[in-house]
Amino acid sequence: MLEFLDIDENNIKSFHIKIMENIKKIRKEKKITQSELAQVIGHKSVSTIGQIESNYKNKHYSVEQLYKISIALDTDICNFFK
Repeated sequence: MLEFLDIDENNIKSFHIKIMENIKKIRKEKKITQSELAQVIGHKSVSTIGQIESNYKNKHYSVEQLYKISIALDTDICNFFK
């Protein structure tokens, strides 16, 4: 039987920050700008990537964005969660 998971808002926020930091690190290692990444994944503005990377208003990536970013950065999506 499954048990109740004791996961609070801070756990979720930390998880999103880990993903954001890993994507930012990989993006920079590959010398890809926020603007280039935004364009490749279909955003008209760099502001979404910038807001997520600065944790502005608790913004975070969707599953679709994570998938597109993994392809754009030529990395396994699992690397975002390590």
